Amino acid sequence: MKQSTFIWCGVLMFAAAPLAAKQAPLPDFAAAVAAPGRPDDAIKLDESRKPADVLAFEGLKSGDQVADIMAGSGYYSEIMARAVGPKGHVTAYDPEQFVKGDPKDAEVWTALKSRNANVARETYPFDKFAAPAGAYSFVMLHLDYHDIYWESEKFGVPKTDPDAFLATLFQSVKPGGTVAVIDHVALPGYTRTTVDKLHRIDPAVVKADFAKAGFVFVGSSDLLHNTSDDHTRLVFDPAVRGKTDRFVFRFQKPNQ
Repeated sequence: MKQSTFIWCGVLMFAAAPLAAKQAPLPDFAAAVAAPGRPDDAIKLDESRKPADVLAFEGLKSGDQVADIMAGSGYYSEIMARAVGPKGHVTAYDPEQFVKGDPKDAEVWTALKSRNANVARETYPFDKFAAPAGAYSFVMLHLDYHDIYWESEKFGVPKTDPDAFLATLFQSVKPGGTVAVIDHVALPGYTRTTVDKLHRIDPAVVKADFAKAGFVFVGSSDLLHNTSDDHTRLVFDPAVRGKTDRFVFRFQKPNQ
């Protein structure tokens, strides 16, 4: 695919020329983040996550049909629901293993959906992600793609096939749709060992996985790059928690 280069907000981005030409005006992401109603715990994360800048880079549009995979407490689900507006919709997906046994989960999501009429939530067995074909124009994988390589007897998480997960994801994305992937940077090494030990992933592995599945790498941003993170600590270590070096990737499903 022929590519063009341009500068966006000081970030070097390599984008497919046809995509740039057809892109609709972006929502007011700052307003979506700043509007009242979000929980204080979510607001406290904004400084380190820079959601308005990340979503602008990823190209979320008004009216997008969105999948937020492993949405957790719905940090991005709520911001994206506000951004896409009433003609858009966000479906938050979470593994059953992450939901069961959490007494606060239902309370958090009942409140979030009451604030955002265009949000729904689905649960699925961790290793059997399923979604409708051609349903989504935008997908968010925020700090969780590495978990596809994770397995835990303690938490009931079986070994999952990344190829199978991405094959399902690929068929669920509309032609021309975007997949945003943000995750903690790891050094090269055996991926499952690294994920089990540090909950990080080598960016090169992510690029290779998505290319194998048929996605096109559109660009990357250094918005969440942190040179003080040496990539050897567990992401939950207080010394780096919330301050890890994170890559911000944008992938596209080809139009044909």
